[in-house]
Amino acid sequence: MTDNAINPQIRAFIEAVTESGQIWALSAGDDWVVVDSAEFADTDALPLFSSESAAKAICHDEWADYQPAAIPVSEFFDTWLESLSEDEVMVGIDWNADLEGAEIDPFDLAKLMADKEV
Repeated sequence: MTDNAINPQIRAFIEAVTESGQIWALSAGDDWVVVDSAEFADTDALPLFSSESAAKAICHDEWADYQPAAIPVSEFFDTWLESLSEDEVMVGIDWNADLEGAEIDPFDLAKLMADKEV
């Protein structure tokens, strides 16, 4: 995949999380926000964010009880990838308050991160 073929939203996410070393998701204890994918039929999506502030921006209404939670990038690779793949869950990248944004297969995201194709 060439640099120009990478969705700019995904490229910015990879740059930010590679620099910070962490990915943000929304949790309430052991419960994580997972929603229906907007792009893929009969598929769930786990919203991931490049910053705490981006994650916090959607913690309102039905998700008011959720809080941003940091996931070390190494933990994402070591633990989360296998689970997301087994559950056939996509990841939503830096969604806005209307839950709009890019979606990508978690292994495709991990490959881009590992290859640093940004």
